[in-house]
Amino acid sequence: MAENLYTILGVSKDASQDTIKKTYRKLARKWHPDINPGNKEAEQKFKEISMAYDCLGDPQKRKLYDEFGEEGLQAGFDAEKARQYRSSWSSFGQGEQGAGAESFGRYQSYEDIFGGLFGFGTGRGGFAAAPPARGRDVEHEITVDFLSALRGLKTDLTMERMEPCEACVGTGLDPQARAMPCPACGGSGRLAVAEGPMQFTRPCPQCHGQGQMGSPCARCGGSGRKPGTERIRVTIPQGIKDGAKIRVAGKGETGRNGGQPGDLYLVVRVQPHPFLRREEDNLYMEVPVTVHEAMAGATITIPTLDGRVKVKVPPRSQAGQTLKLKGKGAVDVKSKSKGDLFVKLVVKVPQTEDAEILEAAKKMAELYKEGVRENLRL
Repeated sequence: MAENLYTILGVSKDASQDTIKKTYRKLARKWHPDINPGNKEAEQKFKEISMAYDCLGDPQKRKLYDEFGEEGLQAGFDAEKARQYRSSWSSFGQGEQGAGAESFGRYQSYEDIFGGLFGFGTGRGGFAAAPPARGRDVEHEITVDFLSALRGLKTDLTMERMEPCEACVGTGLDPQARAMPCPACGGSGRLAVAEGPMQFTRPCPQCHGQGQMGSPCARCGGSGRKPGTERIRVTIPQGIKDGAKIRVAGKGETGRNGGQPGDLYLVVRVQPHPFLRREEDNLYMEVPVTVHEAMAGATITIPTLDGRVKVKVPPRSQAGQTLKLKGKGAVDVKSKSKGDLFVKLVVKVPQTEDAEILEAAKKMAELYKEGVRENLRL
């Protein structure tokens, strides 16, 4: 595809991923072949925007495209090796000049040089088609409520992902059309890179070195993939923490040329709870008690992850005093051990204007051995 991918989608190079996604969906609805039956221009437009979004809609692919162009999107491309090649090419060429115009040391052709770097060569003078490439891993966030994270759950998710086109079985070619020589390379499978005594060629990016091409699939526009949705069953393990990742094997990006799909990683975001908070595997909760319960002591009932339990409030308990319930905290995902639940007592004063109650409270003030703010200092 000679035209700039950003131009095809009509977005700027610094456009956000959200802008690119919204723009693609708008264009896809406009130019989809099912909406424009028999319209060749619509088929071509849909093909172009699908191929453009396949790259720009993926942050990792977009980064490679910005740095290396369309070459960075080829299956098996190694960005680090490409950068190494850029930095070492000059010294490499000087070191091999004595080998002659047709022999470059252990390399016989452009394909041998880059085959050694990128792993797609077949040895001296040969070139193999792009091998199967595993799909990239993808990440998505999933939000769960506090108690579900503590107790664990199974849930169904609907994921948007690129999937193989069922019409062309992922090849991108019209299965009913006859193969023709590639117009870019004339059927040779190679394109010239440099003229002169050292004539380098490289595999044709349009036919991937095959020399033959077919008509693009009308359903997917030639990309071999199309946007789709899939419902997957996900297990949230008991005790999972905020920010933890869950791996779902084989649910990432679809592989190319028959390669295996990548994996899906779900980043868990746990919503806060109005009464509970978590520190490591311990839970903390504030529990209100009456003045009488705090003074005289009492047995109260409170909720826990294991159901409601009875807790003894010691006599003469103070506001802020903490009680420990062993083994009533969160589960550690790996060890399966349980933390503790810490209950902080909050003494609640009755809201009343009853004169008798207020007089009793006044008499209670005489029982304090010292002023309650006696030791308050800044």
